[in-house]
Amino acid sequence: MSIISTLRLKSRSYWSLVKSLQTGLLLLTGFAGYISARCPIITWASLLGLMGSLFLAISGSTILNMVYDRDIDSLMTRTCNRPLPSGKVGVKEATVLGAGLSILGVGWAFSLDPIYGMVVFAGWFFDVVVYTLWLKRKTPWSIVWGGIAGGMPILAGRVLGLGSVDWVGIFLALSVFLWIPTHIMTFSMRYRDDYAHAGIPTFPSVYGDRTTRFLIAISSIASALFMAIAMVGVGMTWGYLRLFIVLTTGLLVLAISSLLKPSLKSNFGLFKYASIFMLGSMMMVIIGVLA
Repeated sequence: MSIISTLRLKSRSYWSLVKSLQTGLLLLTGFAGYISARCPIITWASLLGLMGSLFLAISGSTILNMVYDRDIDSLMTRTCNRPLPSGKVGVKEATVLGAGLSILGVGWAFSLDPIYGMVVFAGWFFDVVVYTLWLKRKTPWSIVWGGIAGGMPILAGRVLGLGSVDWVGIFLALSVFLWIPTHIMTFSMRYRDDYAHAGIPTFPSVYGDRTTRFLIAISSIASALFMAIAMVGVGMTWGYLRLFIVLTTGLLVLAISSLLKPSLKSNFGLFKYASIFMLGSMMMVIIGVLA
């Protein structure tokens, strides 16, 4: 194999460690939070600082999580082909890469604004230390802290734009925080055998499918409610709010349907639509403010 082919294969493995789709959505929330602040002057330098620091911090935390979880990933069919359990990337090089990206990302964030840096660091700490290292293998309630970590990028973006924490930023973060269970709990139902084999406690295994479906539906509805209030606080025009109502109606219908006619198919449909809902909401915030 040529050097170029080897480097290309290695870069693909490193990119897989970052979980690009998940990271991309979190970056979009951070950008939406920043734009929502209606900054009087938006420069390429400020946007580069925001997106660069968030990308490095999020990527670093994701890689460190995968380093720690490599043993359970190797036990699950869904994750056994990831770079670390498959041996495509070594543990030492992944640890150095994850730690290096984390330090660069958090350090860059603090250099831009101390409060922004604290929020970015909080997201990293909740994700790596509290969620992954401490609670993930002990309790299904670990997803609460994983959700908090997921809500930090949008709060961080707004903090960088405003220079302070406000109620709109908190509500935006709560919306993302409440969206996270739809993702994690649906996966824990669909891949229950994988999680059981790896010894990871999940809501379906501890509280049953009925309670899990109820929590998924309620969290989805609550996510939409907090997003709606935040959009009003941002100052979205009625035209965008009407579009958001249409988007939310679909979420409510699927959430109620998943309760009345419970099935894995209905829950996965809600999961997919909830992702579209969050993506659409972020785009509405961005376009609505910039228009």
